[in-house]
Amino acid sequence: MATSLGSNTYNRQNWEDSDFPILCQTCLGENPYIRMTKEKFGKECKICARPFTVFRWCPGVRMRFKKTEVCQTCSKMKNVCQTCLLDLEYGLPIQVRDTGLSVKDEVPRSDVNKEYYTQNMEREIANSDGTRPVGLLGKAPSSSEMLLKLARTTPYYKRNRPHICSFWVKGECKRGEECPYRHEKPTDPDDPLADQNIKDRFYGINDPVASKLLMRASSMPRLDIPEDKSITTLYIGGLGEDVTDSELRSHFYQFGEIRTITIVQRQQCAFIQFATRQAAETAAEKSFNKLIINGRRLNVKWGRSQAARGKEKDGVTESGIRLEPVPGLPGALPPPPMSDEDASTNYFNLAPSSSPAVMNLGLPPPPGVAMPPPPGFGPPMFHTMDAMAPPMPPPMIMRPPGQVHYPSQDPQRMGAHASRHGGP
Repeated sequence: MATSLGSNTYNRQNWEDSDFPILCQTCLGENPYIRMTKEKFGKECKICARPFTVFRWCPGVRMRFKKTEVCQTCSKMKNVCQTCLLDLEYGLPIQVRDTGLSVKDEVPRSDVNKEYYTQNMEREIANSDGTRPVGLLGKAPSSSEMLLKLARTTPYYKRNRPHICSFWVKGECKRGEECPYRHEKPTDPDDPLADQNIKDRFYGINDPVASKLLMRASSMPRLDIPEDKSITTLYIGGLGEDVTDSELRSHFYQFGEIRTITIVQRQQCAFIQFATRQAAETAAEKSFNKLIINGRRLNVKWGRSQAARGKEKDGVTESGIRLEPVPGLPGALPPPPMSDEDASTNYFNLAPSSSPAVMNLGLPPPPGVAMPPPPGFGPPMFHTMDAMAPPMPPPMIMRPPGQVHYPSQDPQRMGAHASRHGGP
């Protein structure tokens, strides 16, 4: 038999009877097999004061029993969990969610207006397909950058811990490890988080948890765009072992042409180089603090320039080692091809030096040592040494600078279209 149901005993046709609660993953627990007790019209909703079906269960081992606090109509109006009253999509308080989506609460406070508003919402919920929220929340934008940055990607099971043992605080608990409550120091009563009200959380006012999250959002770091325009590489950290090359490519290819994707499994990171700086800036802006792949929030940063990594000056590091330009990278395109005269000059410079044990491979001779003439123009000694030297390979002709080849320009690549790149 139900307990005292207050002033709503006269209108039993609006009492709620449901078969399963509306819960978030955190409140439901990590165990897929749980036992629930169902009490029909067991309590009054703490928001609309109408009797509803109460569910009670234990989400896991060494966790406290939980129960539904509000009816399903109030839960669907705000798209929140019936127990914790946090948003089902982002896992955030209602005040934070409404601030990010610029939604203003319209639920009336008086009993008569609240009852009328609830009946209208029930009618709208019955006519909807159940895939989208109702009311102003259903007309709001689908996402917000601030909500994507603050959203929780994994369940927070720590919220299901037992309450603090009051006997242990007084030093009178004799159960020891068998005590089902926590033996911890209670929260400071002056802490704002110690004073939480379920109605304030539902209406989105005076919520200390929401205030803390909004303050965190205002102080979040921002990704500054580097001044070096040659940087087109993004660093992706925190990959784990599940994120693959194809998943990264499918996400970042929407922002522009990708030159290379390099995954370093040992460091669990990746480097994605774009063809243009504009594509890299767009990818950084759309992915910073918002990139979630396989349930993991990935860290997005700008790659460092060659000068920042090696502190180079005109291609020479502080240790005096000259770094060769890498073909295909911005600002480091291959040199133009050598002419016939330059090739012949380079070939003659590969002649043996005056010392039979040292080969002068295109380097200037040491001080005081004369450069030997080409083969056939000197004493017979050079002819003998020239015969002993291995045959020199022909000069390497490098690709002339021009348009860099990208994967999508390959006509043999699946899905490539000639018209996309200026063809017929």
